[in-house]
Amino acid sequence: MQVIHDILASAPGVTEWSFVALCLLSFLTSAVSAAFGLGGGAALVAVMASVMPPISIIPVHAVVQVGSNFFRAAIMWRNILFTWMPPFVIGTFIGAAVGGQIVFALPKPLLQAIIGIFVLYAVWGPKVRAMEPSRLTFGCVGAAASFATMFAGATGPLIAPFIKASTTDRMMTVATHAAFMSWQHGVKILTFGFLGFAFGPYIPLTGLMILFGIVGTLSGKFILDWMPEKVFRNGFNLMLTIVALRLLYEASTEIAG
Repeated sequence: MQVIHDILASAPGVTEWSFVALCLLSFLTSAVSAAFGLGGGAALVAVMASVMPPISIIPVHAVVQVGSNFFRAAIMWRNILFTWMPPFVIGTFIGAAVGGQIVFALPKPLLQAIIGIFVLYAVWGPKVRAMEPSRLTFGCVGAAASFATMFAGATGPLIAPFIKASTTDRMMTVATHAAFMSWQHGVKILTFGFLGFAFGPYIPLTGLMILFGIVGTLSGKFILDWMPEKVFRNGFNLMLTIVALRLLYEASTEIAG
């Protein structure tokens, strides 16, 4: 019992009940992301923001999301569209390098509002729907998302419309999005490491959240296999819309408060 207590009390600034809740939430949010391609990461970081010290939210979230996204990409690797990955990865490194220099200077609500407005337009506006994928496009998307993720945490919705426009079915959409987000969060971990964040005390928490996330991913993958293509597309758009509205709400309340 003492070992269990020590593990639950190991994460600085996180209560034992919050530790347990975060592990369970990792399962649920990973299932959502595996079934619909996104949404889980944004929900997870929103809860983490209410139970963790502010300085640890984004780095710890990145570690957990690498585990969840990489596992999802690994079990679906045959469905990944690799065509646009090289320019996206190059852009990711550039965006993280720039974002890391001013991570404490740019207002978070401003980024949240920009991402929220863009995502709503991407889902419901005609121009992004007709977007033609290119190396330049995905290089810029990688840089913009990597820059924004240093502040906002979950920027999967920023990447998702471009993934959706370049993929042909739900399996390819989910697998490709997971692979791209693995790079995003991985580079973010390296950047925060260079900035001096101490990941060590959070290893028990992140390790267990990753394990719970793997189980959640397998559950969500089962739902994805069963789900009709039309239901997935409608659910994908709904998840994007919900996340975008939440970002706009958070931005407005922070600015007003």
